[in-house]
Amino acid sequence: MSEQIGSAPAEVSSAVERRLADLGLSLPEVAAPVAAYVPAVVTGSTVYTSGQLPFVEGQMPATGKVGAEVSAEDAKNYAQVCVVNALAAVKAQIGDLDRVTRIVKVVGFVASDPQFTGQPGVVNGASELLGKIFGEAGTHARSAVGVAVLPLDAPVEVELIADFA
Repeated sequence: MSEQIGSAPAEVSSAVERRLADLGLSLPEVAAPVAAYVPAVVTGSTVYTSGQLPFVEGQMPATGKVGAEVSAEDAKNYAQVCVVNALAAVKAQIGDLDRVTRIVKVVGFVASDPQFTGQPGVVNGASELLGKIFGEAGTHARSAVGVAVLPLDAPVEVELIADFA
């Protein structure tokens, strides 16, 4: 997993980013939008991310349908990449991930072969990683939706809603 997302920076000041580093992960630059939207929006003390694709260093690591061209296990890993990308968008809006008080909701979209029914297992990649990063504050409401196709033929897309102080 760590080689897909990148290695951890040598020194970080945020406790959340230290937990990411302990997991062998680091925040990337915020992915540039692929259409007419922004990566995240703040209203009040809540930040909403747009759907994040599993870009790694600006590239899509795999394309196609889960259950056909992409395995469920690989897709679960890509859901983790999406979460890290979403957290980068959150940090860009609020400045410090230590300000996150709760991950409220996660929505995961899985580009699925018509016979594939394991969408919840794929999106567990996102949910489990958020639990490791934020502990109890990382538990959230969630939807895991199978779709015919995603932008750029991505196998998975994840968006999240987070409260912050």
